[in-house]
Amino acid sequence: MPRARVVGAIVRRDFLIKRSYRAAIALDVFHGVLTLMIYFFISRFFSDPDTAALNDAPSYFAFAATGILTGTMIQSGVAEVGRRLREEQLTGTLEALAAQPLTSAEMCLGLVGFPFSFALVRALLYLAIASTAMDLDLLGVSWLGLLVVLASAAAAFAALGMVAATIILVVKRGDLMTSMLVTIMTVLSGAVFPISTLPEWLEPLARALPTRFAFDGVRDAIFSGEGWALDALVLLAVAGAGIPLAARLFGLALESAQRAGSLAEY
Repeated sequence: MPRARVVGAIVRRDFLIKRSYRAAIALDVFHGVLTLMIYFFISRFFSDPDTAALNDAPSYFAFAATGILTGTMIQSGVAEVGRRLREEQLTGTLEALAAQPLTSAEMCLGLVGFPFSFALVRALLYLAIASTAMDLDLLGVSWLGLLVVLASAAAAFAALGMVAATIILVVKRGDLMTSMLVTIMTVLSGAVFPISTLPEWLEPLARALPTRFAFDGVRDAIFSGEGWALDALVLLAVAGAGIPLAARLFGLALESAQRAGSLAEY
């Protein structure tokens, strides 16, 4: 089993590195707020929305805002894992990290720990901004449900982040592939428009995507305060099956790169 102390040390290291770039953090947050503002002003053209189609959201903006903050958490978490591993290769620290007395599972969990923790906190920050500055109603929110669903989604998509790191170890420039996959999943599963607007042949696929359970769970927790538990359980099941498999794949890729002497190649 991975040692929590070892995983925590890698997470703390990544936090300290991220904290040293304060301007980048501010610009990152501003970009998310700007995206929310775009949909806020677009929503003013819509009136009397079908709340059933919008997961009981009181307005199109409420529907889109929750989709954006959840999708951004998933997208940025996966992308940041790949970006961090790429930086490790470029700066020459990946070999030093792999030479430490830690298992591949500890290294893998440590690398995904901070990106998804940071993405979760940022999603909650966007929610607070949308509530205070853009009239997003949070009166019926289940805060426990919201935190559980977001944490479950972060765990589920941490597996995809591990796959992104694995692809980078093998083909060096595979981060675009996983980023494109997450974008497609986010769009199809109802980030900014209801799944019911998709062609009939595409709806079953969209409803089976794990991102759909993340969006539905967050919206249920925010707008009705109930009905989120099943979505959280599905996401936890995805995490329970995906993380060990992805960690194993990462370990095999790491061992292969070490044997080939290509760990520092980029």
